[in-house]
Amino acid sequence: MASLMFLALRDLRRGGRRFALIASVVALVAVLSTVLCGLADGLVRDGTSGLRALPITHLAFAPHSDAVFSRSTLDGRALAAWRARPGVQAAPLGVSFVNGAPVGGRRGEPSIDLALFGVRATDFLAAGDARRARELHGLVLARELRDDGVRYRIAGSDVVLPVLGFTYSGSYGHVPIAYTSLASWQRIAYGNDARGRYSAIALRLPRDAGTAAAAAGAGTELKTKAQAYDGSPGFTAETATMTLIRAFLLAISALVVGAFFTVLTVQRTRQIGLLKAMGASTAYVVRDGVAQMLVIVVLATVAGTAAGTAIVAALDGGPVPVALRPGGIAASAALLVAAGLAGSLVAFRRIARVEPAIALGVEA
Repeated sequence: MASLMFLALRDLRRGGRRFALIASVVALVAVLSTVLCGLADGLVRDGTSGLRALPITHLAFAPHSDAVFSRSTLDGRALAAWRARPGVQAAPLGVSFVNGAPVGGRRGEPSIDLALFGVRATDFLAAGDARRARELHGLVLARELRDDGVRYRIAGSDVVLPVLGFTYSGSYGHVPIAYTSLASWQRIAYGNDARGRYSAIALRLPRDAGTAAAAAGAGTELKTKAQAYDGSPGFTAETATMTLIRAFLLAISALVVGAFFTVLTVQRTRQIGLLKAMGASTAYVVRDGVAQMLVIVVLATVAGTAAGTAIVAALDGGPVPVALRPGGIAASAALLVAAGLAGSLVAFRRIARVEPAIALGVEA
């Protein structure tokens, strides 16, 4: 093992400029991959943080709604069926996107887009400032929208709601969440023809609950909280796009590393022939190449990942939706190293085909 690492490190020292080039390319790919990882996590957080914050385990939707609140309409019968199940906590939840125009605010006060969540004060979803808003038929906004005392007229209705407080409510579909009473939400969504309707049922289910049977019995489509993220506007398309971009980056990394080590193998034909002529096995020579490749790719990936992490940390909390998730960044770096190893397999196949006599004869 010591002699193996000696040969690999000796080549690294002697061909520093050549190896620095490939290391720079791999490091740049690692930077881009890390930033894209942070952006993907940030988009997920920005699109679903409000839903993640709800103290629930599942959501029940109308059948065939695909976890999209705007496609789902339920009434008291479904709620009663769920509440009849032992150990189940169920609460109606209304969700819709609205625009609020300021009433009596400062001159030039802009309108705001809101993901309006309607809940009942007596249900388990109620807590803190949100309870105050529901009881007084006002709005509790996300902290990002601080402007106390303003009243908003909801577009498309005659409902005017005062801003009563601020709390961390997150966002849904990249729109800040505002809480209000279920009655106010129904008036906004259905006018005077609400008939007790709402979008979905928020659930807390015990682990041993017969969820599939309960959902069928209640005439609803059951989703876990994580499954309900797919219904957030743009969530599926965004995650699929970011996954595809990162897959292309891994493919590019594999191609670049594979091409580099193929050229390097051609240049080392005489050295490989000499090693085999002196009794070195093909496995030994391949291990030498693997060690050399791992040193370059691992060091370059670590450097690029560190630089990318610093960029994500600097952008986190700003206007760009990024999130610093160490687990995701570490997984991205590991995939880059694996892609480099996969790309170098082409070069290692060439090493196995080198014949000592032919190599020495050609180079003599």
